[in-house]
Amino acid sequence: MSLTPEQVRGIAHLARLRIEAEDEARYAATLSRILDFVAALDRVAVAGVAPMAHPLDALSNDGQRRRPDQATEPDVRAAAQANAPKVEAGLYLVPKVIE
Repeated sequence: MSLTPEQVRGIAHLARLRIEAEDEARYAATLSRILDFVAALDRVAVAGVAPMAHPLDALSNDGQRRRPDQATEPDVRAAAQANAPKVEAGLYLVPKVIE
Protein backbone atom coordinates (compact mmCIF):
# COMPACT_ATOMS: atom_id res chain seq x y z
CA MET A 1 0.00 0.00 0.00
CA SER A 2 1.36 3.35 -0.97
CA LEU A 3 0.29 6.42 0.97
CA THR A 4 0.16 9.82 -0.66
CA PRO A 5 1.37 13.01 1.00
CA GLU A 6 -2.28 14.07 1.33
CA GLN A 7 -3.07 10.92 3.29
CA VAL A 8 -0.03 11.54 5.51
CA ARG A 9 -1.31 15.06 6.20
CA GLY A 10 -4.71 13.60 7.12
CA ILE A 11 -3.14 11.04 9.47
CA ALA A 12 -0.98 13.74 11.03
CA HIS A 13 -4.05 15.91 11.54
CA LEU A 14 -5.92 13.05 13.27
CA ALA A 15 -2.88 12.35 15.47
CA ARG A 16 -2.49 16.07 16.21
CA LEU A 17 1.04 16.05 14.78
CA ARG A 18 2.70 18.80 12.83
CA ILE A 19 4.72 17.47 9.90
CA GLU A 20 6.80 19.77 7.74
CA ALA A 21 6.05 19.66 4.00
CA GLU A 22 9.55 18.45 3.15
CA ASP A 23 9.09 15.44 5.51
CA GLU A 24 5.76 14.27 4.08
CA ALA A 25 7.33 12.07 1.38
CA ARG A 26 9.61 10.37 3.92
CA TYR A 27 6.71 9.73 6.29
CA ALA A 28 4.59 8.42 3.41
CA ALA A 29 7.30 5.91 2.49
CA THR A 30 7.84 4.82 6.10
CA LEU A 31 4.15 4.43 6.88
CA SER A 32 3.63 2.55 3.60
CA ARG A 33 6.34 0.04 4.59
CA ILE A 34 4.65 -0.44 7.98
CA LEU A 35 1.26 -1.03 6.34
CA ASP A 36 2.84 -3.46 3.85
CA PHE A 37 4.30 -5.41 6.78
CA VAL A 38 0.90 -5.57 8.49
CA ALA A 39 -0.65 -6.75 5.22
CA ALA A 40 2.00 -9.49 5.01
CA LEU A 41 1.11 -10.58 8.54
CA ASP A 42 -2.55 -10.80 7.49
CA ARG A 43 -1.58 -13.28 4.76
CA VAL A 44 0.06 -15.73 7.21
CA ALA A 45 -1.83 -19.03 7.47
CA VAL A 46 -2.86 -19.46 11.09
CA ALA A 47 -5.55 -22.11 10.68
CA GLY A 48 -5.16 -24.74 13.38
CA VAL A 49 -2.78 -22.67 15.50
CA ALA A 50 -3.95 -22.49 19.10
CA PRO A 51 -4.06 -18.98 20.53
CA MET A 52 -1.60 -18.23 23.31
CA ALA A 53 -2.17 -16.00 26.30
CA HIS A 54 1.54 -15.16 26.39
CA PRO A 55 4.43 -15.74 23.99
CA LEU A 56 6.32 -17.72 26.65
CA ASP A 57 3.56 -20.33 27.13
CA ALA A 58 5.40 -22.97 25.13
CA LEU A 59 8.70 -22.82 27.05
CA SER A 60 7.72 -24.88 30.07
CA ASN A 61 4.76 -26.15 32.07
CA ASP A 62 4.14 -22.82 33.78
CA GLY A 63 5.16 -20.69 30.81
CA GLN A 64 8.54 -19.38 31.85
CA ARG A 65 11.99 -20.69 32.56
CA ARG A 66 12.84 -20.01 36.15
CA ARG A 67 15.72 -20.83 38.40
CA PRO A 68 15.05 -23.25 41.25
CA ASP A 69 13.58 -21.64 44.36
CA GLN A 70 16.48 -22.26 46.72
CA ALA A 71 17.84 -20.10 49.51
CA THR A 72 21.31 -18.88 48.56
CA GLU A 73 22.00 -16.58 51.49
CA PRO A 74 22.27 -17.64 55.13
CA ASP A 75 19.49 -16.69 57.55
CA VAL A 76 20.83 -13.67 59.48
CA ARG A 77 17.54 -12.54 61.01
CA ALA A 78 18.51 -13.46 64.58
CA ALA A 79 21.82 -11.59 64.29
CA ALA A 80 20.12 -8.54 62.77
CA GLN A 81 17.38 -8.48 65.38
CA ALA A 82 19.85 -8.80 68.23
CA ASN A 83 20.50 -5.06 67.87
CA ALA A 84 16.82 -4.06 67.80
CA PRO A 85 15.28 -2.55 70.95
CA LYS A 86 12.04 -4.61 70.67
CA VAL A 87 11.36 -7.78 68.72
CA GLU A 88 8.41 -10.15 68.90
CA ALA A 89 7.81 -13.31 66.81
CA GLY A 90 10.56 -12.34 64.37
CA LEU A 91 9.13 -8.85 63.79
CA TYR A 92 10.53 -5.45 64.72
CA LEU A 93 8.30 -3.51 67.12
CA VAL A 94 8.27 0.24 66.56
CA PRO A 95 6.54 3.03 68.48
CA LYS A 96 3.10 4.07 67.31
CA VAL A 97 3.34 7.38 65.45
CA ILE A 98 -0.27 7.86 64.29
CA GLU A 99 -3.08 8.03 66.79
